[in-house]
Amino acid sequence: MNNILSWIVFIPAIGALLCLFAPKRQARTIAVLATLATLLLSLTLFNTFLGGGDTAGAKSVFGSTYGTLHHVERAAWIELPGKLTIEYFLGIDGLGFPLLILTTFVCFLACLASWNFDRWHINKGPRAYFILFLLLETGMLGVFVSLDFFLFYIFWEVMLLPMYFLIGVWGGARKEYAAIKFFLFTLAGSVLMLVALVAMYFYSDAAVHAAPGGTVPSLYRAAEKTVLSYGTFDLIELATNPVIQKYFAASSTLFLGFKFAPLMFMFLFIGFAIKLPCVPVHTWLPDAHVEAPTPISMILAGVLLKMGGYGFLRLCYPIFPVGAQTWAFTLAVIGVVSILYGALCAMAQTDFKKLVAYSSVSHMGYVLLGIAVMTQAGFQGAMFQMIAHGISSPMCFFLVGVIYERAHHREINRFGGLWLTMPKYGTLATIGFFASLGLPGLCGFIGEVWVLLGTFQAGAKYSWAYPMAILAAAGVILTAGYILWLIRRVYLGKEREEYADYPDASGRETFILVPMAVLCIALGVLPMQTVFNFTNGTLDVLLTHVTKAVGAP
Repeated sequence: MNNILSWIVFIPAIGALLCLFAPKRQARTIAVLATLATLLLSLTLFNTFLGGGDTAGAKSVFGSTYGTLHHVERAAWIELPGKLTIEYFLGIDGLGFPLLILTTFVCFLACLASWNFDRWHINKGPRAYFILFLLLETGMLGVFVSLDFFLFYIFWEVMLLPMYFLIGVWGGARKEYAAIKFFLFTLAGSVLMLVALVAMYFYSDAAVHAAPGGTVPSLYRAAEKTVLSYGTFDLIELATNPVIQKYFAASSTLFLGFKFAPLMFMFLFIGFAIKLPCVPVHTWLPDAHVEAPTPISMILAGVLLKMGGYGFLRLCYPIFPVGAQTWAFTLAVIGVVSILYGALCAMAQTDFKKLVAYSSVSHMGYVLLGIAVMTQAGFQGAMFQMIAHGISSPMCFFLVGVIYERAHHREINRFGGLWLTMPKYGTLATIGFFASLGLPGLCGFIGEVWVLLGTFQAGAKYSWAYPMAILAAAGVILTAGYILWLIRRVYLGKEREEYADYPDASGRETFILVPMAVLCIALGVLPMQTVFNFTNGTLDVLLTHVTKAVGAP
């Protein structure tokens, strides 16, 4: 199927359109079926990445057979002849593929978690809720497959509005404050991304016109004998075309009086760092998580945060490797501070949900550190950490939601002995929280260890890498502290009388939790077969491209 990516992206949007005309109690059925169809269709992409699919249309990226784009869809969208071309350009590789699968998986489970209207206040307007839910999924999926920067930006913005309303209408007591804060932070990052988008187009146009004859051959589309005669939004062309890359990296290329590459890198970095999020632009996250309904918290933790890390690897590093080298120390410091600060804040919380929210800040700090050090293990660990956190964190948020629906509060100190009261729930909770802790044999361990190995590996070229690795390793101890403290106070100890009649996890709740628990174990035991085999080829080619550009060994 040549247009499989378009179907994956727009099936949720089609479902949203059907929900618009459906009775409110049928809207949830349509939404579940739409997310299930999207998940099943995305799983067929495994045939391509396992080598059994039709890859005749694969496009080489960075000149390597490992760095390939599959299922490419390319057509002119907005065109001014001789001046501007914005393309509908989709493709999938080792960066986008695992995140696409993660998105469809988490969205399906979150949609099932939304099934009961009376939970999470969805009874206020279930039809509108599911329409916004499906539009949100379309926006997120579009980000992971778009390879034209303008199209990427459109999908990035499409995601913003549904999330704003899903928090602001169906959230908790301070929902308006949390929604506005989320919107303003994200919009501020989007403005910087927009500035970078426009600047990159005009500076690539300047690079083309400065070349002899005013044209530049496309390295990426050499077989098609494509020639650039004006600027481009093509992310692959911006990253691989030697004329554009040389012009961007030149010390004489200035923007607002500053060197172009480092400044554009930082503009994009801030936009993506807000989404990651990292200190000090993380403050919207705890409020959004605490006020959002549980299914939306699952998507927020499982997918939206990963869009930040994906942006680093898709745009910042391949297009502006000189900027990556310039800001390496700064980014590593921010990553380590996020690890330690997030863990300390989590340790200080008495609100169950807010503890899990701050733990996300800490865990995503490892992603930033692994990317910042620009080593093989660092890149691989950062990508694995995104996938692992994308499974364990939604599981933890749903576990919080299950007990909140029964107790109607999230005060950690008021719980105790829940494993005795709810043994099935307690067992699954132990798997989820120990995966978040980073216990060997579960998914959280591999990514963190790989990032630490990569940071030590970077000591050969950066004198500051060893201290960063030691400080980041201390975050593992803090994480173990607050997770063990949480488990002891909530799940262990004597059974409390007020919770003695609580029902154990229902069939639907178990159906949602078990797949995530299985993946937490599978990724921890079989990291190569579940993640690395699909990501490492693209990551290694990307790293080679970046280090070659900056002259690193």
